Order: sequence, then structure tokens, then C-alpha cells
Amino acid sequence: MLDKAERLKKAKALPVKEADQHLEGRLPPGQFATERFPILHEGDVPEYDIEKWELRVFGEVEEAKTFSFAELMALPQTRINCDIHCVTRWSKFDTVWEGVLFRDFLSAAGIHYDKESIRYVMFHADSDYETNVPLDDLLQDNILLAHTYNGKPLTDKHGWPLRLVIPHLYFWKSAKWLTGIEFMKEDRPGFWERNGFHNYADPFREQRFSGEALPIPEDEWTKKEYD
Repeated sequence: MLDKAERLKKAKALPVKEADQHLEGRLPPGQFATERFPILHEGDVPEYDIEKWELRVFGEVEEAKTFSFAELMALPQTRINCDIHCVTRWSKFDTVWEGVLFRDFLSAAGIHYDKESIRYVMFHADSDYETNVPLDDLLQDNILLAHTYNGKPLTDKHGWPLRLVIPHLYFWKSAKWLTGIEFMKEDRPGFWERNGFHNYADPFREQRFSGEALPIPEDEWTKKEYD
């Protein structure tokens, strides 16, 4: 698991196909468009008792809190339509998600912040996963704590009961199976960021790895499981 970045770097890449004209400006370099939804994760798929599941809020906050699933569902709900891009080279267009805007969640959680108090956020998820994101990136109008995809509750393999959706970054930043949100003054790398992947992960700049930019082969995602 820990040598995934090195394995992807060394793999032989296939020729990149030209994007359809209607996707111009939407398909990042080195990506392939797919209508299917690949399933990628490390470790086992967790199972939850939704009555016992909770989301922790902690770190540089005035008061640590927890939210139940029912409490999250009672917050204002938002639907977004967005394109998503995986570091393993697939992109999927016009995906539809529902959940709580991260900005709305900040307000509900009573999180007061400025550049001195909170600059980064670490998202914690099962199984023992974490990924770091600058707070400024989370204040956009399409960053979601999502519980629904394409009109239906998330499947277990796609992150039920709650996942993050950050459309403008590679999808490993959109952590599945969220369990905690940690607010931080200083940045620190998450799981994949510690193991060879880029700290920021902009797909249009091909920020796949922490070192040199190298292509990823098509078969890294075509051989995967799909929904």
C-alpha cells in the first residue's frame, strides 16, 4: 500500500486520447473521461450503525464537538453538479451530490476563524485515513460533506454515510467514510501525502506526486471495480 506512488510512477503509460470538443477546458491533462464510477480505496470497506456514527470536530476550535448523522441531516442541504478527477487518470463529468456545504457546516459548528487561528484542515476517515486541505479551498461554493450521490444515499464503497467532495482537487482529497474534521494553524501531510503524493493535488497542473511529474497508465483504473 505504501509504495503506491512509486509503483504508479514506474508503470508504463498508454497514449493519452484527445478530449472530445465538448469537454474542452474540462478534462485535465493526462486524464480519460469515463461514464462509469470506478471504486478505489485502500483497506476494508467499513460498516456503520448509523445511530452510533458521529463526526468529531476538534483541533484549533473553541470547543470540540460531535455531530450525529441526524444532526447533519437537519442542517441546510445543498445539491451540486461537478466534474471529478482521480489521480489514477479517470475523470467523470456532471456528477450530482447532495449534502452540507462546508461553509454551512462551519457556521453550524460555531467555527470562528482567521488567518492566524485556522489555515488548514485535516479530514480523518476510516480506515486510519487522513488528508490535508487549505481552509481557503474549503470556502468555495461547491465543497460538500456529501451523503447522497445521483439522488440515492451513498453506497458503502463510495463512502456511506459521509464523504468529502472537493471537485477542483484530485479525488483522493475527497475522503470517504469521514469520522473527524481537525482544524489546524499549520499544515501537515495526510496519509497519501506522506507516501509520495502531492500535498495540494491540482489536476489541471498534474500535481500527482511530490516529486517529478510522471504519467499514470490507463490500466491503473480500467482494471478497477465499478458502480
